[in-house]
Amino acid sequence: MSLDEVVDQIERYGCALVEITGGEPLLQRDVYPLMDRLLGSGKTVMVETGGHLSIREVPQPVIKIVDVKCPGSGESHRMHWDNLESLAPHDEVKFVIKDRVDYEFARDIVVRHQLTGRVAAVLFSPVHGVLEPKDLAAWILEDRLEVRLQLQVHKFIWGPDTRGV
Repeated sequence: MSLDEVVDQIERYGCALVEITGGEPLLQRDVYPLMDRLLGSGKTVMVETGGHLSIREVPQPVIKIVDVKCPGSGESHRMHWDNLESLAPHDEVKFVIKDRVDYEFARDIVVRHQLTGRVAAVLFSPVHGVLEPKDLAAWILEDRLEVRLQLQVHKFIWGPDTRGV
């Protein structure tokens, strides 16, 4: 699809809010003109990124959701840590947590980078089917961590193995 076709398709939905996600959107060079076009048309734009690429080129009004990969993902070594210093107050940081080791990693990142109070939301999601949400909730409450527990709702709606939703 061309950029014009993508924008036309989005306009047909009539949404005021557009989230760009799926794979790693920042790998697609056309994502930057797409974000500019959507912002120019008055839309609220969000981009969800895996955190391993710089977010510096993302237009400032775009709400960036940076996924900090925990050790259990096998991807934590790829994190572009400067992203945490580039966050704006309207941005969000997300951690998908597999176990207690991931939780402690995430908790330490939140504290070390003073994320609560610096961004709009810090989200902790249990890996679907691996970590019980009630266990993650208990750890958050025990540490009095100012984060939001978020379930991976798409896994409940479309099933845990469905891709591209």
